[in-house]
Amino acid sequence: MARRQIETEIEIEAPASRIWAHLTDFSRMPQWNPFITSISGTLSPGARLSIELSPPGKRPMHFTPDILAVRRNRELRWQGHLFIGGIFDGEHYFLLESLSESRTRFVQGETFSGLLVGPLSGMLHATQTGFEAMNLALKQVAERRIP
Repeated sequence: MARRQIETEIEIEAPASRIWAHLTDFSRMPQWNPFITSISGTLSPGARLSIELSPPGKRPMHFTPDILAVRRNRELRWQGHLFIGGIFDGEHYFLLESLSESRTRFVQGETFSGLLVGPLSGMLHATQTGFEAMNLALKQVAERRIP
């Protein structure tokens, strides 16, 4: 089974709690996020989310991943599938590492696995570009100290 991973990171001049507040305020996320244009659902392990992504240069994609982990101010992780499990699966994660009281390393990544990872790997560049755009937008909104 093929596997690919994308991981991006950015340092943000804000406490992890402020970044977490923006990351988990699903109703406001589309106002600042150029990559995740719609997200809804309950923030608890085992719950299912409804997400619309807009990878740069690609058509919007809708999927319904299951939440794997929620650790306040530290980690949010979900797993989604294209069609059925084992075809093209993605485990997406956001990690927040406090570097000081007012500085946080934000990591966003995804591990892809499944039979179609090789043939569909062309879309992964747009996905990485989308991650980077989201990371920068999160940095900007968190550093502006918007509630």
